[in-house]
Amino acid sequence: MQYKFLLFFIFLFIGSIIAQNDDFIEPKTTIGGYGELHFNHEKTIKNDVKQTLDFHRFVLFFSHTWNEKWSFKSEVELEHNFVQDGQGELELEQAYINYHYADWIGFQFGVVLPSIGLINENHEPVLFMGVERPEYHNKIIPTTWFGNGMAIYGKLKGFDYKVTIMEGLNNEKFSHSSGIRSGRKKGFMANAKNLLYNFRLDYIDIPGLKLGASYSYNKASGDTSSNKIDLLEFHASYKNNNILAIFEYGQINYEKYSLNKSNGFYFDLGYDFADLLNIETRVIPFIRYTDYNTASSTTLGGNSEQKYHYNYFMFGVSVKPLDNVVFKADYGSRINEIETENSKLFNLGVGYYF
Repeated sequence: MQYKFLLFFIFLFIGSIIAQNDDFIEPKTTIGGYGELHFNHEKTIKNDVKQTLDFHRFVLFFSHTWNEKWSFKSEVELEHNFVQDGQGELELEQAYINYHYADWIGFQFGVVLPSIGLINENHEPVLFMGVERPEYHNKIIPTTWFGNGMAIYGKLKGFDYKVTIMEGLNNEKFSHSSGIRSGRKKGFMANAKNLLYNFRLDYIDIPGLKLGASYSYNKASGDTSSNKIDLLEFHASYKNNNILAIFEYGQINYEKYSLNKSNGFYFDLGYDFADLLNIETRVIPFIRYTDYNTASSTTLGGNSEQKYHYNYFMFGVSVKPLDNVVFKADYGSRINEIETENSKLFNLGVGYYF
């Protein structure tokens, strides 16, 4: 049954190729990338102090354009400087052939990103506030989430959509502490038995405003068991008149076993003072409030539904001497509902994108 969607997708793609009328442009190859250096200071409720200095990500983009419609895009990422004995990661986060038939329809085939939330597809450090990505995008939406598959996308009458069909999750690696995050297969010899289906729709017809939602479904399968999950999330962003406001909410439902539900949200509000200060450098102070619980509903009782519930209040500033270079600082307090893992956090960072 699930492969009927896949076949429809392929037939639609073949039909668009047959109807193509490519305009000639000069083929070209492009190299780009981004990176971010972080200093993190964390003091726990027990007065333990952890300080790290980490070049968190070094990413290179490679793309090639054959003509007006056909192109290739890829992203290779090195995390934490090197890879050895389980430390650091080297990942192929994107590698797909892109066929852009028209603004209303295009196709991707290869290593793709499902369209879930505001950051999974667009996660360069100059695009989000705070030194680290929002914790919501670690605990609820496991950014960066990628895998082998295909997608169809387009823009039509003020709406932007994307449908992704890709490898599913390994349910045997789900946990109360991290939700579905460890279940990602990351394209490595992924079992194609039960695919993941993702649909996202955004309204973008008002300048600076994006309103949207996505729904994802997967019968996640491990070696000996399976567990159906669905993820529904809503997102909104407003970036205009020097105001930057973001809201995201997501909920994961699990069919069986002890974990029933994960959910969370966060809200960012910032203001760019460049115009008021009459300078070209963008100075953006901001605040963020986050609430998430990777085990918000369980069958175990006791404190199992409070153990992984956190509130995180943060304030900080982003300074952009150029649109593609950012210096960041933030300070925040992360509070656990049963107060076993409260922390004070101070972070500094620098990021770039080209």
